[in-house]
Amino acid sequence: MKLDNTVSAVITGGASGLGEATARALAAKGVKVALFDLNETKGETVAHELGGVFCKVNVTDEASVDAGFERARAAIGQERILVNCAGTGNAIKTASRSKEDGSIKHFPLDAFNAIIQINLVGTFRCIAKSAAGMLSLDPTADGDRGVIINTASVAAEDGQIGQAAYSASKGGVVGMTLPIARDLMGEAIRVNTILPGIFNTPLLAAAPQNVKEALSASVPFPKRLGNPPEYASLALTMIENGYFNGEDVRLDGGIRMAPR
Repeated sequence: MKLDNTVSAVITGGASGLGEATARALAAKGVKVALFDLNETKGETVAHELGGVFCKVNVTDEASVDAGFERARAAIGQERILVNCAGTGNAIKTASRSKEDGSIKHFPLDAFNAIIQINLVGTFRCIAKSAAGMLSLDPTADGDRGVIINTASVAAEDGQIGQAAYSASKGGVVGMTLPIARDLMGEAIRVNTILPGIFNTPLLAAAPQNVKEALSASVPFPKRLGNPPEYASLALTMIENGYFNGEDVRLDGGIRMAPR
């Protein structure tokens, strides 16, 4: 797909981190962007800088997502690109015994479900609604009607201690990529997923320097954290390369996560 000012994009989680970097990279190509996020202050600031539109959206809420797409399409037109970066995580063991008093507890199921609802169901909700909107468009000269990029994680394949919910949610994103690509293959809509490793995002910004250094040292090469523009670069490659479809690609410096 050729990226220029005739193309519109929706980026979930677009106010910061991987989503913000992708929105900036798309806008630099002339693409009109809409940012879905809960952070209204940051989202409005970034959208203003990019000449785009901010939509306060909770991906777990049907009405919120519908309103976001309605606002985005009214402002920049029907999107041909959807990039799903909205997501979160937690770290809770499946079952554990307290070292203090020996009491036993298990992973609260509401906390498990919350991660699934945001990372997996929220991603699929945006995919389904965006794809339905893309069907109203004619394919471009290069044959694409639309492109969808999802964000999973290396935890989908080598999750660490406490990541049962996070890994399940991201594994679900990987698992549904090919079926969705097959669902949409007759409609000229491509679907791909990126599995980032350890990236320098706001989630890690508050970590102590020694923690960041240890994480950097654990990467085979290069021995550093990934930078959001590197994620954005791969997302743009997946969008622009018309033969990129149905793929799940790790972007991780070769790391394979240890148990902890």
